[in-house]
Amino acid sequence: MNIKNRIDSGLRNDEQILFLVAEQAGKPQGIPAGKMITDSDNLSFVYLLEVEAGYEHLHLTQAVWPLMVDVLTTNLDPVLSWKDEIIPLPGFKDELTMLIFNIEGNDNYGEAFSSAVEQAFSSILQHME
Repeated sequence: MNIKNRIDSGLRNDEQILFLVAEQAGKPQGIPAGKMITDSDNLSFVYLLEVEAGYEHLHLTQAVWPLMVDVLTTNLDPVLSWKDEIIPLPGFKDELTMLIFNIEGNDNYGEAFSSAVEQAFSSILQHME
């Protein structure tokens, strides 16, 4: 996974949760697809951006999972931030919620990934049971 596609940091303010793209990575291409998948081999959630040839993958690494929990427990909007540009991430909450509940107890994603997700999102999983 190259640096262009990795989201390793973020921050939360009063209005938004920002997932930060490293400036040296370059501007993400495409438009938000409102879809999320997983990359269990690299222990990351992947938000999709539509590009002409398909999708660009933005890998949300374990470093930002605590902020992803915040997305699910607040009314703050998740956005992608690159330099001074803000890119809304529609569908993020719904897609993430669906994925974590699908991953819970499902070793088809790999035991390491399933366990990491269950641990990181335990407050969400317990609250919704």
